[in-house]
Amino acid sequence: MPDPVSITAAVGWGVTALGWLASPIVPRVLNKGFALLDFNAAEKLKILDIQVLHLQRVMEVVDESTYRVRLEPLLHKLKSAFYEAEDILDSVEYQRLKKQIQDRKSNGSKIDSLKKNVQSALPKVELKKSLEKIESAVNDACEILKQLNLPAVSNDNGRPAVATNSRSAVTTAAPPIGVIGRDKDRDKIIAMLHEMEDHCQANTVSDKCYSVIGIHGMAGSGKSTLAQCVYDHEKKCRKDKMEGHFDIVMWIHVSQKFDLDTIFREMFEGATGEECPKFNSRNVLKEKLEDELRGKQILLVLDDVWYNSRNSGDREELKTLISPLNVGKEGSRILVTSRTEAALVALGAVKERCIPISDLDDEVFLKMFMHYALRDARVSDHDRRILEMIGEDIAKKLKGSPLAARTVGSRLRGTQTVEFWRSQKDRDLMNDTMGALWWSYQYLDEQVRRCFAYCSIFPRRHKLRRDELVKLWVAEGFIKTSKPEEEMEDVAKNYFDELLSASFLQKVELRDGREVDYFTIHDFLCDLAEEVAGRDCFRIEKGFTGEVPQDVRYLFVGTYDTKILAEKISGLQKLRTLIIGDRIHINSSTACKVFAGMFTKLTELRKLRVLKINFVGLAHARFSFPDSIGQFKHLRYFAFVVTALVELTLSGAFTKLYHMQVVDFLSCQRLDFSRGADMMNLVNLRSVISWADFDFPNVGRLIWLQMLPFFRIRREQGYEPHQLKHLNKLQGKLAIHGLQNIESKEEALEVNLAGKEKLTELVLCWDDDSCSPEIQAEVLEGLCPSKYLERLEIRNYHSTRLPSWMMGKHNCSPKNLKILELRGWIQLGPAPDLGAFIHLGMPYQAIWSTSQRSRDWI
Repeated sequence: MPDPVSITAAVGWGVTALGWLASPIVPRVLNKGFALLDFNAAEKLKILDIQVLHLQRVMEVVDESTYRVRLEPLLHKLKSAFYEAEDILDSVEYQRLKKQIQDRKSNGSKIDSLKKNVQSALPKVELKKSLEKIESAVNDACEILKQLNLPAVSNDNGRPAVATNSRSAVTTAAPPIGVIGRDKDRDKIIAMLHEMEDHCQANTVSDKCYSVIGIHGMAGSGKSTLAQCVYDHEKKCRKDKMEGHFDIVMWIHVSQKFDLDTIFREMFEGATGEECPKFNSRNVLKEKLEDELRGKQILLVLDDVWYNSRNSGDREELKTLISPLNVGKEGSRILVTSRTEAALVALGAVKERCIPISDLDDEVFLKMFMHYALRDARVSDHDRRILEMIGEDIAKKLKGSPLAARTVGSRLRGTQTVEFWRSQKDRDLMNDTMGALWWSYQYLDEQVRRCFAYCSIFPRRHKLRRDELVKLWVAEGFIKTSKPEEEMEDVAKNYFDELLSASFLQKVELRDGREVDYFTIHDFLCDLAEEVAGRDCFRIEKGFTGEVPQDVRYLFVGTYDTKILAEKISGLQKLRTLIIGDRIHINSSTACKVFAGMFTKLTELRKLRVLKINFVGLAHARFSFPDSIGQFKHLRYFAFVVTALVELTLSGAFTKLYHMQVVDFLSCQRLDFSRGADMMNLVNLRSVISWADFDFPNVGRLIWLQMLPFFRIRREQGYEPHQLKHLNKLQGKLAIHGLQNIESKEEALEVNLAGKEKLTELVLCWDDDSCSPEIQAEVLEGLCPSKYLERLEIRNYHSTRLPSWMMGKHNCSPKNLKILELRGWIQLGPAPDLGAFIHLGMPYQAIWSTSQRSRDWI
């Protein structure tokens, strides 16, 4: 997986060791473990903390020495013991939660009795053995330290030994990419794109309607940035309908492992600006794509194309990839970026059109570096001059790498003091690009480092979603909170922002300038993430035939079949995360058999904390989880994602997953609970992701809930309005149905919508006409949302009277509201005066729908 440019030579084995030793798992496990065994945790930790610091020092110097051979197995032993101790502590917590729930059902026993019973159930012997293994490994490593006769650990030119809260604040947005020094290259490529046809044909190897232009160079040299600059120029020309513009402009990221179906779908969406429908086969998909491209002049940008000249299949796949352009109009172009010139030739480019990315001269490179390092700097003129001099020395060590300029510059920008810059100027690790990246990695918080390393399980250029990644980090236990009022998700978002600010993550801007919540990691940084993750993280990709490390903890499966599950996955007893990114195809006749067989194998993986499965199935198929799902006692994140609406039954065993934080049943049309009343046992549940009515009673007891997309009020115990009263952590979107079952303003106030300040979207729905307009008006008056709400939809409201908070007569009315929708309002009189909504935030849209006409007010 690593780049051919060996990062081991640049960074070394010590990266893995240091990165893991500095992670929060070490103090957390030791602290909890010693406390449960009634040891003097403070004294034990004081001794071990010093030893671990010494051990980190050892890792820095033994990379090229004979001592590495002795330390490497010690490190593996140490990691294994820590993970083992963490699993035992997790089991202890599971038993505590189980006892707590049982006592609640039996009206509770005393706290002292509970503590006594839990303590007696502790697997003290196993825990003690694990902690002894940790101490043994640390002591053995410290013996090697004595033999090396190293100086004591100090706060030298290494990573500052300071508390997190004493470090300079990091900006929450990544600095803009500086397109500096590429004007000539850009203009040259744009001229090639618009050459006359007769001249163009002289430089092609065939009589096709398109020609190929390529940019090649090493990773991090600025190829994609240059191509993006050209792409933006042509996209603007198309938008402005300039003479000679392309009819269709598309950007496709290819990467090392690509799927033709996915790329054809992206081409279709790029050509039409619409979501690609689902087709039965690739041939049908290709035909529909060609229909959209036929007779049009096309610019297709293929970013990051990989090619192995020794693999004949690579050339054929690349030819198939661009084959839909054969139906285009003469003058179409393909612009390609790749690390090798061979990939460009394989796509049909002639040598004259293979452009090596040019090196930036020293002056231009320094300008780029200082753009990232001193952008918006608030320093005195005197300090700026000194920083510029120091920056010139640092820039010389980065060897002209734009990626290094951006990464190191962004990190220096976080601390714009002369002392800090001067202390970093002479560091050896800044002698090449990967060393520069490793240097920046060292300045990340320990917890942030582990979150970054975890990203190595995803395929290169995988579109990472911020919200999903945050939930995964929390479920994995990577997040450390120092204050009781801090939400783990908020801390995780800060970690994410730090990675984004330091350019370890890059935001993806999709076609037509639309921004979505997608992020990627540059290939060089993927190399670094893989190195620091070591054997903990692994992924199975297309064409994989090797063996999966038996001690792997986090696994992503990009290509799936039952053989892979049976032979390569089911025996991984230490696995904590299994994400099957590939879609598992099933049909109605095999659904139950495939599903049951898969779970029989999966339940062998007892230590899973994260399980995500993707299915392609027939609409309205029925699935039922077997009782064996209850064996996933460590599970915190469970995603069952399907591409068609299905019905899902959850067995009673599901309610025994007391650690569960996130359940994702997206696209499930119906959810049935065999023991719905027991769903409140999931006391750690934080997010419910589903389109279905997630229907179970007493949801108000799940005090950690942050996402609950749907709630139906009934005249039944457990479904009353007050169930929502204290769920003030709810965020995102909430749809409340069954409002006809609220009979007064006082009952409506019990929902306490005003206290749910993190909700941005709200749907209020009366499901039938059993409620009089007068009662509806009173109820809506009591359902005043918070002032931070951005979108409000009201369905089947029949009263002519609007609530005071909608008329701007309420102090806490939703002043930031941008969209207001009134659906099914059957009044046939004139529309309300928009002046009544003048207090709403701008811009806003109000929609009034009646049974006979619909109006839009903007």
